[in-house]
Amino acid sequence: MPKYIGILTAGGDSPGLNAAIRGVGKTAIDAYDMDILGFKDGFRGLMENRSVRLSGSVLSGILTIGGTILGTSRDKPHKMTVGHKIMDMTEVIVENYHKNHLDALICLGGGGTHKNAFRLMKQGLNIITLPKTIDNDVVMTDRTLGFDTALGIATEAVDRLHSTAHSHHRILVVEIMGHNAGWLALGAGIAGGADVILIPEIPYDINKIANAICERSKSGKHFSIVAVSEGAMSIAVAKMLKELEEKKKHAKDGGEKKKIVEKLQQIKITQSKHTMLIAEKLQQLCSIESRVTILGHLQRGGTPSAADRILATKLGTACAVLISKEHYGVMVADHDDTTKAVPLKDVVGKRKTVPIDHAWISSARLVGTCLGD
Repeated sequence: MPKYIGILTAGGDSPGLNAAIRGVGKTAIDAYDMDILGFKDGFRGLMENRSVRLSGSVLSGILTIGGTILGTSRDKPHKMTVGHKIMDMTEVIVENYHKNHLDALICLGGGGTHKNAFRLMKQGLNIITLPKTIDNDVVMTDRTLGFDTALGIATEAVDRLHSTAHSHHRILVVEIMGHNAGWLALGAGIAGGADVILIPEIPYDINKIANAICERSKSGKHFSIVAVSEGAMSIAVAKMLKELEEKKKHAKDGGEKKKIVEKLQQIKITQSKHTMLIAEKLQQLCSIESRVTILGHLQRGGTPSAADRILATKLGTACAVLISKEHYGVMVADHDDTTKAVPLKDVVGKRKTVPIDHAWISSARLVGTCLGD
């Protein structure tokens, strides 16, 4: 009997998703005579039982297209908005899985998607995941789908800012995505020749950044490019967050915990404007005009790079092979130029951040890049 496979894309969109859907689908159909059903808009589509049969004609021509033909959402099975209420729709999702006679469900996504997929796995569903995020922060995989494309876009942005910075003798501060991991900002900063790179893994001292920029100015370099990861923070803020998280862990009553949570929220609101604050402070300290560029969702868009298309095809085809062997409960990881089936339980609840001794950090320091410490 042919296997019936479901597939969905969840979380933020990412270049390479369509290439991965194609890799899974073409292999499943052509090599193993499987039927594949695509659920629209992530877990919500599975809950609402909205799907499309992924035939060869549907999969044709999507390799080079950005985004996802299935649509996506950030809905969680156990916390889904239905009408005006937030409800646990896990049972409905499990019911629809069986109603569609699925043998397995493939979930493409980042950290949140893996948590949700794991919850469904614990309900008895056969789950396989693929790591997708421009942040490159999923553990147990060398690379994630979308990272290479986003890195290229961010690097090009830094390249283009050089001419304006040089022409107007300015400090140009560019905010790069990455959530709480610095892979994207660090990679784009190195590749684009940024003079300062700030990442979450290395809390910064604004005075040391200003000193580095002033020294450049004294040596005749009257402009600077500062690449800032959206999750970067000062030494003082990092210390404050650590202390509050520790207090939250040992809070004795609900009232105390609530106050701590409110403080954490206030810090997060302030941090959302931290790139603007960095630019303002550097302008004051260095007496050099500063400007901010926030790349935002631009980094997720457009045609996936060749590297992401190859990675997506490699992971997608490996996923179909694993399903043919009924090897479930795993994430298909990129590992040493091949693939590896990693137990989903080893992925959930973890984040891959940049190690302080990583070769990229060492190289940045050796070419004179200021990392804010």
